[in-house]
Amino acid sequence: MIRRLFRPNYAQKLSLLATLPLIVAGLCIAALVAHQSRSMAEREIQVLERQLIEAKKAELRNYVTQARNGFMHIYGPAAPDDEEAKKQVTQILSAMIYGKDGFFFVYDYDGTNLVSPRQTEFINRNWAGLTDGNGVPVVNTFIDIARQGAGWHSFMWEKPSTGEEAQMIAYVVGLQDWQWAVGTGVFIDDVIASIATSRMEVENRVRRTFIYIGAITLVALIFVFASGMLLNIRERRLADAKLKELTQRVFDAQEEERGRVARELHDSISQLLVGVRYALETVKRRISRGEFDAAASPLDKGVDGLATAITEVRRISRDLRPGVLDDLGLGPALKALTDDFATRTGIETEFTTVVFRNRLDQEAKIALYRIAQEALTNIERHSGATRVTMDLRGHENGATMRISDNGSGLPTEQDRSHAGIGLRNMQERMEQLDGTIRILSSRAGRDSGTVIEASLPLSHLLPPGDELAAHRLP
Repeated sequence: MIRRLFRPNYAQKLSLLATLPLIVAGLCIAALVAHQSRSMAEREIQVLERQLIEAKKAELRNYVTQARNGFMHIYGPAAPDDEEAKKQVTQILSAMIYGKDGFFFVYDYDGTNLVSPRQTEFINRNWAGLTDGNGVPVVNTFIDIARQGAGWHSFMWEKPSTGEEAQMIAYVVGLQDWQWAVGTGVFIDDVIASIATSRMEVENRVRRTFIYIGAITLVALIFVFASGMLLNIRERRLADAKLKELTQRVFDAQEEERGRVARELHDSISQLLVGVRYALETVKRRISRGEFDAAASPLDKGVDGLATAITEVRRISRDLRPGVLDDLGLGPALKALTDDFATRTGIETEFTTVVFRNRLDQEAKIALYRIAQEALTNIERHSGATRVTMDLRGHENGATMRISDNGSGLPTEQDRSHAGIGLRNMQERMEQLDGTIRILSSRAGRDSGTVIEASLPLSHLLPPGDELAAHRLP
């Protein structure tokens, strides 16, 4: 169903080929930027969180130091059972409140609360085993820290100002003579809120980055799509124009070939057959009059005319499709072509080749043979040459055919603008087979002449043992 609904054409495939890597690259870049941004921001947030908490801890330690300085003159000389001194210290600590929620607390090592100025319901009650909402021990941990001297503890506690639980950090010191745990705490919900705000800002920045990258990718996709459409329209127009031109040239070539065959038939075969007809009619008349001896001469002329007509038919057939090319291969076919050219024109012609059997594929053989035909035709019609050489050989890079003459050379580029389609046909035949053709020409006196060199890649040479299969191709 998907294949039936979506069958992209060639232009759509090119657009997909151009846009998919861009989309993938945009997504990868966005993911990488988001990951890097989150990682860097998380490191910065953790550093900020540590700095804020350290600042809170320093503040707590300073509060506890001030409190100790405030009652040390009483605690220092007092005896462990000095109730009056203990009462004075509890009064001093009860009066030490700060901010909206700051206060000092005191628990004895049994867990009884002695000082809690902002939450007086805790006073004179034993809170051993008290835990916060998360199950974290509170009072027992205070006592353990006090027994060890001093330390920190983090837990959830009800804020006096709001009645809601919030995260608290407490600093506790131990008064070993009285077996008291004295401490104070500070709520860090503002720190947590600041960290949460920072993380939200990071997510917002990442989200904006995604939007920016998506917008840039979308603009790039639109640009690529528009450019692809423009190029596709332009290339399609050029392709249509070239196709029309090529079609017209094919029609022109067909008409030219038909005209040549028609001229050959009219100028040679037709006249020869007319001569044979006249000779046979003469023989018929003489035989009807009983002049048998006189009929022999026109009969011989008619036989000679038929033999000549048969030779012409074979020549025309060979020009259209040489049988020797299929039967014996390219080398013998070019040899027969150059021999016939030398006989017909009187131009000295030399053909050389190396034996590489019949290893060219069928398309390559036909292309090289037609190029040789076209080159010899041009030499006969335009060059005025007296000597032509043709060489065919295979090598490690493929096969090369070289045709050279000592004629007048090709006209200049300006004079060549209205030339026929012969040279273009040569070039197009080579381009279709991924080959190359070089045309070198000189009009400089004794060194004048033209060289045509057609080269085919190694891909058109069949592996050893496959030449028999190529020989059997139609």
